Amino acid sequence: MSTSPAASPQLQRHFGLTHSVALNVSQIVGAGVFVTIPLMIKELPGPYAMLGWLAAGLLMLADGMIWSELAAAIPGSGGSYLYLLESYGRERWGRLMAFLFVWQFLISGPLEIASGLIALAQFAGNLPGLKELNEQYVWRWNLWPDTQLGITVNPARLISFCLGLLTIFLLYRRMATLGRWTIAIVLGVLGVIAWILLDGLTCGDSATLMDAQVLSQSIPDGFAERLGKVMALAMYSYLGYYNVCYIGDEVRNPGRTIPRAILLSSLLVLVLFVAVHAALLSVVPWIDILPKGDDYSLVADFMERLHEPWIAAGATLLLVWSCFGSAFAGLLGYSRIPYGAARYGHFFAGMAKVHPVHHIPHVSLLFVGGLTLFWSFFDLQSVIEILIVTRILEQFIGQIVAVVLLRKLQPDRPRPYKIWLYPLPCILALVGWVYMYVTQDLLNIAIGLVTLLVGVFVYLIWSARTKTWPFARP
Repeated sequence: MSTSPAASPQLQRHFGLTHSVALNVSQIVGAGVFVTIPLMIKELPGPYAMLGWLAAGLLMLADGMIWSELAAAIPGSGGSYLYLLESYGRERWGRLMAFLFVWQFLISGPLEIASGLIALAQFAGNLPGLKELNEQYVWRWNLWPDTQLGITVNPARLISFCLGLLTIFLLYRRMATLGRWTIAIVLGVLGVIAWILLDGLTCGDSATLMDAQVLSQSIPDGFAERLGKVMALAMYSYLGYYNVCYIGDEVRNPGRTIPRAILLSSLLVLVLFVAVHAALLSVVPWIDILPKGDDYSLVADFMERLHEPWIAAGATLLLVWSCFGSAFAGLLGYSRIPYGAARYGHFFAGMAKVHPVHHIPHVSLLFVGGLTLFWSFFDLQSVIEILIVTRILEQFIGQIVAVVLLRKLQPDRPRPYKIWLYPLPCILALVGWVYMYVTQDLLNIAIGLVTLLVGVFVYLIWSARTKTWPFARP
């Protein structure tokens, strides 16, 4: 017996402004800020690395305006998928752009969430006893010779895998309880930040942070290219400032709430990350970080220099909680993307199912969660590089063009929020994303282009078989 649309389960609007900001911040303030600072230092020496946070922060604010206008004009679950489909035309190019977004998301989305679980394993590996177990019981498989792309299995990775399973279980709840979960998680995340900032303020040395010897020298060689790579690392840490856009159907008054949530969360994390960088590097000299390996924990080093070992272990546990919160928020938002695509008939129909009791897209949640668990055994640096490059063309630049097209083709469409100083933020965002893209390693650019071209090829085969644009029957 079929169920009428009116009687079928529907998503409920439980997320207000506080919940929405908490959702964004809890995903942003996860592993990224703590694991990327050492990588940024290795690209640009001393205080120059802080420029990456500022430059990427300006890009985030400009791009956040683009997300805000699209989300206000086209509210609904699915985020970029829905915006690209509507802006480029539902019956023609929009079908291709929406398909390509979902295509790249199947790679980059779970990679981003998995990066939090991978960092969780790295932080947990610094706990007493577990480090020795990791060294004793480890299995490593390189997928490609002379590269870092590989799979690692050890006790810490297995713990992160189990916590990933726990994340899926917790998200299999009613949305009314999930709003409270995001607030509880973000409080724990901000607790880590507050601890580091307080220690940096009371025990740090500004001379250690602002290395006068480095600043007195000329600008580092290859500064423009190296700044682009540092910006990419910083932007990885900022990813999530738009997370609330993916649950538009579950946000109260989305035309006002979503733009405010994006702006507030972006400003908050920009200030926090610059402050965290300053606090950590005012205690740990940047020169001491250069020879460290991939398993180095800057926060653990920071805490051990100021406190007893058991206190450093406590800080590590809070970092584990922070990574868990990031995975929680990311999986909540990204599980709505296949749901949104399927709801509008552009993805497998099973993904559009809503749980009759919990009112959540449970099939989509389990699908994205399974992919996340798979990627959680790969290397962190490879995961970061691949996910950033694969997103720039299909998603971020695609949306810049989308907001311009939507204004031109649908000028009378209601827009509760409009980009300030339009089109200047669009131009700034385009320049920023292109700059980041061209300064990446050629191998990563090639991976992104191959991913895009394969997606176009698959779309053409799919559309030919289904007799849809551009192979629709006259």
